[in-house]
Amino acid sequence: MNYFCTLFDSNYLSRGLALLESLEATTGAFHLFVVAFDSACFEVLQSIGNKNISVISLNEFEDEALLQVKPTRTKGEYCWTCTPSLVLFCLKNFNLKECTYLDADLYFFSDPQQLLDEVTDQQSVLITEHRYTPEYDQTLISGKYCVQFMTFKNSTDGLFILEWWREKCIEWCFARIEDGKLGDQKYLDGWLEKFPNVHELAHLGGGMAPWNIQQYEISMKDNKLFAREKNKKSTFDVVFYHFHALKFLTADTVDFGGYKLDKNILMYIYRPYCLHLEKIKEKIIAAGRKIDVHGQNLTKKTPFQKIIFFFKRLLKNNMNVFSIKKIRVNKWPI
Repeated sequence: MNYFCTLFDSNYLSRGLALLESLEATTGAFHLFVVAFDSACFEVLQSIGNKNISVISLNEFEDEALLQVKPTRTKGEYCWTCTPSLVLFCLKNFNLKECTYLDADLYFFSDPQQLLDEVTDQQSVLITEHRYTPEYDQTLISGKYCVQFMTFKNSTDGLFILEWWREKCIEWCFARIEDGKLGDQKYLDGWLEKFPNVHELAHLGGGMAPWNIQQYEISMKDNKLFAREKNKKSTFDVVFYHFHALKFLTADTVDFGGYKLDKNILMYIYRPYCLHLEKIKEKIIAAGRKIDVHGQNLTKKTPFQKIIFFFKRLLKNNMNVFSIKKIRVNKWPI
């Protein structure tokens, strides 16, 4: 049995449920602990009654240290602050041997067991690199490692590192660059040198994201997703993709964040994910829930027809790589 944990509010509900359902489709026995960051999210997750998740309210989760700093943090900053506390909460309250933190906007295309198997009996922590494409390299600002998929064992070393990280995040965790820090993430730089028994994920299929996907060729075979480094011949499983910067501008219009994405990436990665989010939204609406499960940004105006025309023209001219920010979910031209 593998144990995972995550946190999100009702604006990320469709993403969180897509994460859950992607795990159900790809892996064996698992359990996902979810801290619901508002009452609407808690109520929906409770009503689903899924045996693979345990829903934790903020009242259950928050301790005195977190509550003390909560008023000083924005909503996003507070979520970052809570990340190490969440893993620690799960390890201690549910007596787990190990627990893996997942960002709510991850989506699994293959079994994460192959990532967890990299951690030896002697190692206590697993961290993942950003592996930036050079033009998107933010190592100096955001750090070498990404807080997206992190495993901690309930061991002396694992707990020591986790508690150190929690203390640092409670002390300082803000969305600004200050003294070499940024949020909860820059703290991870140097862990391999600072702490014993930390493992850096080697599998390239773990941690694929819009900031590094340009380095790979994406293909589908026998209904399974593969990737290949552009300068190499061997392929590997796409285990999970991090849908960073994907925003809903309206009920069915998404902003991809301006990253360069080729048509196979859009077809095999973004299209199934966005359509899955839409199906989840429809189920929640059908159940009588009137909440914004996508976290729409209604302040932006999108010239729908111009975007669709531009997208079709690029494909018609065989321009495989391009930068496109917005597209209508229910009018995919591919």
